[in-house]
Amino acid sequence: MSVLALLSWVCLVAGGLFCMVGALGMLRMPDFYTRMHAASVIDSLGAGLILLGLLLQAGFTLVAVKLLFIGLLLFFASPTATHALARAAMVRGLKPVLAEEHEPSKP
Repeated sequence: MSVLALLSWVCLVAGGLFCMVGALGMLRMPDFYTRMHAASVIDSLGAGLILLGLLLQAGFTLVAVKLLFIGLLLFFASPTATHALARAAMVRGLKPVLAEEHEPSKP
């Protein structure tokens, strides 16, 4: 197995792990804002590493150019969408859950 193939598989597996951890975070987090953070981990690290692994396997082909365009789209669209969602939630009056609200009261 070549070094390039090994590096590609490392990126693919790491990207898959980040996607799974982010999906678990979306299920386990207590409020909208922390769930949105978990979703951004999936977008940035998970999809980015998967695209990098696929890019390494594609070599210098038209497929690599298409993967780069997909990566650029994710790079610009994901933060913009996340910001728009967070701003809309704040304007609507959705407050973040604070740590004090989840702690049991001390006698």
